[in-house]
This record gives sequence, structure tokens and C-alpha cells, in this order.
Amino acid sequence: MSLAAAGRRPVLADLIARPTDRARAVALDAALVLAGAAFVAILAQVEVPLWPVPITGQTLAVVVVGAALGARRGAAALATYLVAGLAGLPVFAGFTGTIAAVAKPSFGFIIGFVFAAYVAGWFAERAWDRKPVLAFVGFVAASIVPFLFGVPYMAFILNTVLGMDLGVQEILAAGVTPFIVGGIVKAALAALLIPAAWAGVRAIERNARR
Repeated sequence: MSLAAAGRRPVLADLIARPTDRARAVALDAALVLAGAAFVAILAQVEVPLWPVPITGQTLAVVVVGAALGARRGAAALATYLVAGLAGLPVFAGFTGTIAAVAKPSFGFIIGFVFAAYVAGWFAERAWDRKPVLAFVGFVAASIVPFLFGVPYMAFILNTVLGMDLGVQEILAAGVTPFIVGGIVKAALAALLIPAAWAGVRAIERNARR
């Protein structure tokens, strides 16, 4: 896809010198996708105590990967992460990974990560990731996406599969409310990290021109 298409601006991954040979260019994209999936797998194991519940680095990694790789590669990285976990690799939080994960109430959030990475990348492709305030707005939007998939999935598993009878308020109390603070904190961290990376790139470019 051309960088000039539909207002797309370069993301951080586009700063890597791209081979002119198509096969090598595809190999580079594949390597970036795998690296993104590995990054999410690593940060998924990081847990930080925070009120009202501990948070993992998983969502932070999703947003960072999406912004750094762009919409398509970011989504591909998270799809790779999802498939790797279902195949049995211990990439999910707590070093878990099994096809049985689809029966867990939280699995819908992992599905949502694919689309969250795409949204974060979409904003980055429009240069929202270069200024902290715009980056924060875009990353908050991306952080909301997993809940759009995760909460209905959770309700289905708990009520339909497990036979519980939870109302909307109880589902929201279990799958949304405890994670609001953590989501804002992680969006803010990403909104500091990615613009800082761009500032570093600009500083290097200025020094190179001297």
C-alpha cells in the first residue's frame, strides 16, 4: 500500500529502510508483525498493582504496536498473537495459551485487540501519534475497542454458556468499571512513549543535517 494513499502518513516502522525487492519487503513486514506479536506476549506477563484491580501491560502493548506498525501490520501482529495463543504457545497473560481460551469470559477482549491495534495504527497514519494530546485521544479511542467485543462476549459466556443470570450492571461491573483507571493510565503512557520516539527521530534528523 502506498504511503500516499488516503492521507496515510509514515509510522515509526516506515522509517526502516525498505528493500526494493518485493520478496525482501514482504519478509520485512513479516518480521515486524512477528516482533509486534512477541512484544505483546512479553508485556502481557507484566502486572502492575493498581486500584481497583491490577493491570497488565497487554493493552499498552496493543496500542504501542498498532501505532508503531500502522493499521494493517498492527492488526496482523495481534492476529498472529491470538493465533499463537490458541495454538498453545504461552503468550496470553499468566503464560497461558490454549484453544480452550475461547471458552473464557475474557477471550472477547483478545479478539478486540486485533481491531484496537488497527484503530491505533489508523490514528498514527494520520500523524496523531506525534503530539501527546492528540495521541492520548486516539489511544483512548483504541483502548475502548476491546470492550466493544469483550463485554458482549463475556455476557454470552457467563449467561448463555455458564447459565448465570447477570444483568447489564453486573456485567459492566465485572468487565468495564474496574479497568477504566488502568485503561486511562496505559493510554497516557502510550501517548508519552510514541511522541517521544518521534521527537528522538526528529533530533537525529536535525543532527544528521548539521
